[in-house]
Amino acid sequence: MSKILNIKHVFFDLDHTIWDFDKNSAMAFDSIFIKNRIDIETSKFLEEYIPINFQYWKYFREGQITKEQLRYSRLKKSFDNLNIEIDDHLINKLADDYIAFLPDNNHLFEGTLALLEYLNNHYHLHIITNGFEEVQLKKLKNSKIDHFFKSVTTSESVGVKKPDPKIFRYALEIAEATHAESVMIGDTYEADILGARGVGMQTICFNYHKANLHSDERVVNTLSEILNYL
Repeated sequence: MSKILNIKHVFFDLDHTIWDFDKNSAMAFDSIFIKNRIDIETSKFLEEYIPINFQYWKYFREGQITKEQLRYSRLKKSFDNLNIEIDDHLINKLADDYIAFLPDNNHLFEGTLALLEYLNNHYHLHIITNGFEEVQLKKLKNSKIDHFFKSVTTSESVGVKKPDPKIFRYALEIAEATHAESVMIGDTYEADILGARGVGMQTICFNYHKANLHSDERVVNTLSEILNYL
């Protein structure tokens, strides 16, 4: 395990990498189910929703569905699988409420603040995210980590999603960084790791999803392990 040399810029994904999406999302669903008087255990709902959401984000990332279709369909399919009848008006209201409530809870993964404080003293830090711009910026601000990042690149601001090379090139450009002096840290192998590597960046995979990755990959299971490479 050796240090990555000549790095000046560190790019992070946000959700499932430093921002604890699953915990914060569950708390948002708790709130919107109470608000909308939906009688279901959040944990039972999430058993259906989490894999469906993962699949629909893949569709969205690949350009197969729109933002609106993603927001609607992941909820509709989850309730259908649970044999719970909810009309389209309420599905759309839940979709809107979820986006509104999601940035209200801002749990970070263990070690996030210590890592960012250390790295901030040695590198320029940046974000590249496929999340919706209005939500991602609120997450960074509300979790009080926005000041660490010199630039934030969202897929909505560029018009393409990771792993499209355009989003990485755009992020490098606004960061005034070159690919040779930059490393990308993210949880999604296809979008974050292969995408960044496609434009010549170094990579570190935060293996949140416990995927079976090749032994040659730089893989960490906790954020503190990133310091073995930087």
